[in-house]
Amino acid sequence: MTPVTAQPASGAVPAARATTGASATAAADATAEAAVVPSGFSDDVVLSGLDVPTAASFADDDRVFVAEKSGIVKTFDDLTDTTATVTADLRADVYDYWDRGLLGLAVHPDYPAKPYLYVLYSLDRKPGGGKWGDACPNPPGPNDDGCVIKARLSRLTIAGNGVATSHQPLLTGWCQQYPSHSIGTVAFGPDGALYVGSGDGASFTFADYGQVGNPCGDPPGAAGTDLTAPDARGGALRSQSARRPAGDPISMDGSILRVDPDTGAPLPGNPFASSRNAKKQRIIAYGMRNPFRFSFRPGTSEIWVGDVGWGQWEEINRIPNAADATAENFGWPCYEGGIKQPGYNNADLTACETLYTGAGQNGPYYAYHHQNEVVAGDNCGTGGSSISGIAFEDGASDYPLGYRGALFFADSSRGCIWAIRRGTDGQPNRSNIELFAGNVVRPVQLLIGPGSDLYYIALDVGELHRISYNDGNNRPNAVASANPTSGPAPLTVDFDGTSSSDPDSEMLTYAWDLDGDGAFDDAATPTARRTYQQQSIVRAKLRVTDLRGLSDVDEVTITVGNPPQQEPTVTIDTPTSDTTWRVGETISFSGSATDPQDGTLPKEGLDWTVTLQHCESIDDCHPHEIQTYRSAKSGSFTTIDHSYPSYIDLKLTATDSDGNRGSKTIRLDPKTVWLDFDTKPSGLDLVVGEGQEEQTPFSHRVIVGSHNTIAAPLSQGPDYQFVKWSDDGPRSHEIIAPGRRTTYTATYVACTVNGVKQPNCGDATPSMVRDLESIGRRAKAILTWRQPYWPGRGGVTKYRVHVDGEFVKDVGPSARRMVVRNIAPRQSHTFRVTPYSASGAGPSDTTRLIGTKVRSWQSSRFITFGDTVRVKGTYTRTDTGGPVPGVSVRLIGRPPGDTSWQTMAWRETNQNGVVRFFRKTKQNWEYRLIYHGNPTYMGVTSRWHRVAVRQKVRAFFSDPTPRPGERVRLSGRVLPDHAGKWVRIEFRRNGDWVRVSTRQLSPESRYRYSIRWDRPGDYYYRVFRWRHHDHAWGVSPVRKLKVRWYHE
Repeated sequence: MTPVTAQPASGAVPAARATTGASATAAADATAEAAVVPSGFSDDVVLSGLDVPTAASFADDDRVFVAEKSGIVKTFDDLTDTTATVTADLRADVYDYWDRGLLGLAVHPDYPAKPYLYVLYSLDRKPGGGKWGDACPNPPGPNDDGCVIKARLSRLTIAGNGVATSHQPLLTGWCQQYPSHSIGTVAFGPDGALYVGSGDGASFTFADYGQVGNPCGDPPGAAGTDLTAPDARGGALRSQSARRPAGDPISMDGSILRVDPDTGAPLPGNPFASSRNAKKQRIIAYGMRNPFRFSFRPGTSEIWVGDVGWGQWEEINRIPNAADATAENFGWPCYEGGIKQPGYNNADLTACETLYTGAGQNGPYYAYHHQNEVVAGDNCGTGGSSISGIAFEDGASDYPLGYRGALFFADSSRGCIWAIRRGTDGQPNRSNIELFAGNVVRPVQLLIGPGSDLYYIALDVGELHRISYNDGNNRPNAVASANPTSGPAPLTVDFDGTSSSDPDSEMLTYAWDLDGDGAFDDAATPTARRTYQQQSIVRAKLRVTDLRGLSDVDEVTITVGNPPQQEPTVTIDTPTSDTTWRVGETISFSGSATDPQDGTLPKEGLDWTVTLQHCESIDDCHPHEIQTYRSAKSGSFTTIDHSYPSYIDLKLTATDSDGNRGSKTIRLDPKTVWLDFDTKPSGLDLVVGEGQEEQTPFSHRVIVGSHNTIAAPLSQGPDYQFVKWSDDGPRSHEIIAPGRRTTYTATYVACTVNGVKQPNCGDATPSMVRDLESIGRRAKAILTWRQPYWPGRGGVTKYRVHVDGEFVKDVGPSARRMVVRNIAPRQSHTFRVTPYSASGAGPSDTTRLIGTKVRSWQSSRFITFGDTVRVKGTYTRTDTGGPVPGVSVRLIGRPPGDTSWQTMAWRETNQNGVVRFFRKTKQNWEYRLIYHGNPTYMGVTSRWHRVAVRQKVRAFFSDPTPRPGERVRLSGRVLPDHAGKWVRIEFRRNGDWVRVSTRQLSPESRYRYSIRWDRPGDYYYRVFRWRHHDHAWGVSPVRKLKVRWYHE
């Protein structure tokens, strides 16, 4: 192994509400105060100076192994050893980012005969090759597409000096998309098997079922394909992969494995040992979100699991026999805290629905709600919660008998440890829970160690603590004072510790550290004196110890002269404190530091820490360290997705050549937006984020760009069924907070109206369209309808129209009318309209139109101007041949050559289906009968009839019986008026008509012509008018002229 310094480094463990669990600040900057423990108990630091410790393991030879999140494994010879040996430097392989890192550690129970140490860590490998380098750039972004990793279980072989000589990977697998719910505990069982736990690796900001890229290739889609409900089985549903059909890929996420400690292979006797899938063969329990810590109950094969919840519940789950053939399913993500998880329940996922209607899940042994105290009045706070440690008293401790077999569990967000005392059945009694330790600094592991006492890792301050019982003895109280506390050198100071006391009135011994070197070897009396010769700042300490070895320390600061400032002065140039951010934004930072002795410090003395402050309220926050950049004057980071209220602390720490430190922190607040939520009708419930149902209307303040799951319950109220969201998303879906205030409304429909249940209401598909009607037209039909009473889940997506069983067209969800064209008018037709939702077709409704035909004729093809033409039609049904009575028929007409028809008249058919029209026509005309149709009959149009209108020519002799040689006048008029046009005067000769003259019509359309005959006889005349574009030719009646010598 080659030690590697990983840049940047980071730290945060385990999962709480939005991120998982405890974050660490630099251990050297802080020391934990003693926890508040019951009378007679003491909380003591046994190891300190650790850098983000995550796990410890005790060996039978007194060695203590400690894992640091970055990938360093350290060994202490025993609990008194203050100088650690670096056992292994795994930073080249460990992905130390956010809640990922080296999180699990277990020494072989036969150590040192079997010199093996087992480590469980996030593996720094990109899916396509290469490394992330303890960072997550954007893209892909930690909360967007995620920096996808695997995890690894390895076995280290430890030499006698505590240094690893080999590193053997036993199992590399899992698939974790988002930066939390990673791996956790590795532990040996009483059967000698190795047990390994891991989280689901899914999103903690929205209900994740693989809809963001599906990089793990979960079914039913390939990697890179966004999964959709209801068949999606990715994201958090990887915790249910043991239930997938044969042939589907199996994930080990969200489960506990039982493997061979020599090979990592699955062991015979596991519940799925007969499976062909090696991953499934390893699983003994599943359906967990983040089983970060688990422990065996002494003397049994029971595993007790602390499963970190999402927004509502923390669980303690019990596996009755880890080595039997039963695989427990604790239900996540379909269940949380023993009840259906709202975000996933409302997503209508088949993987959850089959669990709800099938065998169900194994409920938690105990669960506590985030908004409730574990024990009334425990003062541990509520809101953010993260169960982070679990251990049993093993029966060999010095604890009072009431704690025999007790189950201890810790919450890193609340900073408390509770004890569940053993009941009469030997199991933890859920009715007998008490606060065991309060004011605990971020406990991320509980374990039983030397003396069978309870130990815990205090991550934030880099310490391993021990809680021991002193047989009723109480810790003394050290009180140190000094006079004077400041002055010029030389400075003589008198120290007094006589105000120290012991609650048990025992005699105390005194030990002083007056030179500040950490050794209490300068005086051993209640009072002491020391003269300081050089200007300096000294932290003098008094330690008092009672007769049974309990001690306490107090400190007083002495300032000699005017010593120069020791700590560097830190300046952050960028960003400024008024910088605000949205999710996924890149923020650049830069800064510097100067030191009184060293001057301007090089980059090697500068470390940056990005910490998310996760708040339950504006004034109640706890840190989640995201990333540390070591030895850097500048850099950048991508802001993360998180719930509001929260903000980012950017801290620059400078260390000079003497080890003195100075720091500066600026707060960066997020850009936020209000999102409003309502229902139609208002007053129903909705779910936003990981929370419970809220009555509308309500609003949430969120960070711009954050991912939020919104869900509408399927049914609620007296009989309301969900239809759709205003943004057209599915019933449960993810939204990304926009930059401006936005309202999201869920529409519901009441299925019971006036006590009557509406058909098909509440189904996935729509009910039948309402009031479907067809109106017949000529060669087309007009269909109209009203939307279904129940539009189906998500609303109507389209309407499909069929004519006579044949598909015609799909129209959109807003359509209420459709014209069906090019259908035979003389045939009957059946029309069908079917509504569709995303789930498929609802019931169809049909309507029918009867075909019609018409026989029509006119009374004459030619009429004279001023005469009347008759147009007649007879209408019959094409199905029976019967008449079509009582329908309105329109007579239309137009001049020949025109393209536009004019309505001339309307008439109804009589009982025999006959209609007649009488028209006086003044010019050439074309007529047609139109029956437009109605909701019963198809429309039909008759053939057209042309009527030629002859001009009416009048002709008269002024004297029809003149004498020979007398002139007579032939005159007349043409109707209609054709002023300026010509007429022809014709005379019949030998049976033929011949022209004798032409005359132009006067403005009054009149003409005249003079005639004289010298011989008696009968002469026949007529007047002819040529055809015109709007009239046919016309001719006058034949006029007879009798020329006689006498009058008859």
